[in-house]
Amino acid sequence: MKQIINSLSPGKKIFFASDFHLGVPTAEESLLREKKIVAWLESIRNEAQAIYLLGDLFDFWFEYKHAIPKGFIRIQGKLAELSDAGIPIYIFTGNHDMWIFDYFTEELNIPVFRNPIELTVSGKEFLIGHGDALGPGERTFKLLRKFFHNPMCQFLFSWIHPDIGIGLANYFSKSSRNKTRKHGEEFLGDKEFLYQYCIEQENLKHRDYYIFGHRHLKLEMKVGSNSVYINIGDWINYYTYAEFDGRKLELKEFKG
Repeated sequence: MKQIINSLSPGKKIFFASDFHLGVPTAEESLLREKKIVAWLESIRNEAQAIYLLGDLFDFWFEYKHAIPKGFIRIQGKLAELSDAGIPIYIFTGNHDMWIFDYFTEELNIPVFRNPIELTVSGKEFLIGHGDALGPGERTFKLLRKFFHNPMCQFLFSWIHPDIGIGLANYFSKSSRNKTRKHGEEFLGDKEFLYQYCIEQENLKHRDYYIFGHRHLKLEMKVGSNSVYINIGDWINYYTYAEFDGRKLELKEFKG
C-alpha cells in the first residue's frame, strides 16, 4: 500500500511514535506513561497534519466480539478527540498487539495496518512499519507470528472467556517485556536485522527514510549514501518520536 501527501500545510508536520507498551510493568507505572503519551499527543495537536503510531501501543490487546481489554481509556479518548478534530491517525499492529481488529477503525475512525506501507510526503519517500519479522533472524518468532495470525487460532482463542484469555496473555506478555526491561536491548551494529532489511529494500527501490519501531532503541543509520534507517525508540525508556516538516526528519524526546 502507498499513501501520498503532496505537500504539508504551513506549519504542519508528520509525527511518528511507537512501542508505548501500555499495561506493563504495573498498572500504576503504565498509567503514568499513558498520561505522558496523552500530554505529548495534546502538545502536537496544532502541528500535526498526520500521526503514525507504529505498533505495540499495548503490551497485549485482543478484541473479542463484544469486549476489549480493560483500561487505556485516556489514550483512546485523546485519539478519538484528535480524530474527530480532523487529524488523520494511523495505527500499525505490532508483535504485542497484533490482535487489533476493527475496534479502532469503527469507533475512532483510525485505519489499522498490519504490514509496512510506502509513504510519500512532499516528494520524500518513506517505508514505515512496526518492524517485527522483517529481515534475517527471529526465526522462532516468525513461526509463532504465523501461528498467532492464523484465523483459526484467533477464532479458538476468542472462545476462551476474557477473564482467562486476557489474564493468561497479559501474564506471558508482561514476563517477556519485564525481562527485556531488566536486561535492555542490545545494539547489534551492522547486524541489526531491521538495518539489514532496509539495505535489502534500498537495493530494490530507493527511499529517503526507513522508519520502524520494535527494537526499543534510538537509532539513525545510513543506508547507502542517500537514505537513512531510523528506529524511533520507545516510551518505556526514551519517550522518543520522529517528526518530519517537509524538508528534514528529526528524532526527538518528549520532556513534558
